[in-house]
Amino acid sequence: MAPATYPAVVQYALKPNAVELREVAVPAIADDEVLLEVGAVSVCGSDVHQARCTHSWPVDVPVVLGHEFGGTVAQAGRSVRGFREGDRVVSETAARICGECLLCRTGRYNLCPDRKGFGYGIDGAMARWVRVPARCLHRIPDSLPFDVACLAEPHAVAYHAMCVNSSIRPGDFVVVLGPGPIGLLCARMAALSGADPLIVAGLSVDATRLEAARLLGATRTVDVQTENIEEIVREYAGIGADLVCDASGASGPLEVALRLARPDGQVTKVGWSPDTIPLDVNPLVQRNLRLQGSFSHNYPVWERVIHLLDRGLTLPHTIIGLRAPLEEWREAFDAMHEGRVIKSVLVPSQAASV
Repeated sequence: MAPATYPAVVQYALKPNAVELREVAVPAIADDEVLLEVGAVSVCGSDVHQARCTHSWPVDVPVVLGHEFGGTVAQAGRSVRGFREGDRVVSETAARICGECLLCRTGRYNLCPDRKGFGYGIDGAMARWVRVPARCLHRIPDSLPFDVACLAEPHAVAYHAMCVNSSIRPGDFVVVLGPGPIGLLCARMAALSGADPLIVAGLSVDATRLEAARLLGATRTVDVQTENIEEIVREYAGIGADLVCDASGASGPLEVALRLARPDGQVTKVGWSPDTIPLDVNPLVQRNLRLQGSFSHNYPVWERVIHLLDRGLTLPHTIIGLRAPLEEWREAFDAMHEGRVIKSVLVPSQAASV
């Protein structure tokens, strides 16, 4: 049986560093939910932002952090069909949706106005146990370990941005701004889609990440603090890039992206921006550009990325830099914040099955 309480990484207030390891009660599951024994949970940049209170989205505190996770079904609600105890699964992030709106009914529930996600609106998986609606689950093969499978969520973000919301054909010129975990995975999805040339740009402090970008398929990397990204792009194609992906997590690069795209090209923004700044949108009109936002993912995207992860085609080990027990969550967060690793993965100590 599960213990009465278990340790979890909890954000308890909306102020910097208001995160700590706390004992929380094992949640009771509804008829359509499962209790998942967490096998691994990876740290997202959004977790780090929430811990430092530099996020730009609403957070319901107190809340257990963590939305990139996989584990083993320990209990299944009475109405759950298709999943049973012992199944190895990963979970989508749309923990709460209305199920009735046009978006939900057409499979675009990631855009449901009532959507709440794990780790900011609903308790997440930086814990030994997490309750999950069965509709969020995807089975994973035994060949896919949890410490890799938990990267399905950021893979799904990148796949949705580059392979669903963007158009890439073999030989297209693609530029990715921002070599964070999502930017690097966006670059990998572009490489798998046949982008060539493929440029990934970052800051001087991103040297290790830019090296990873080359391993993931970038044909050129650019340090924007020592090199002129616009001149380099024009050297490859005088009219600009077919697609520019802004995965920077900052506000300023979007204006750069609009200048780098060719006439009738596309700019896809997947990185959240922390603040509002003046923006020259005239290139959007003058060049007849398509500006596309990309948020979250849905069921078919997950099925694709699980296959890619299992085959090793996305080279996930390139971005995993630290594996640690849940008790060392602070080091995992700090290592990512300080740029010492690209991605941290937490592995909770496993309890006995329920």
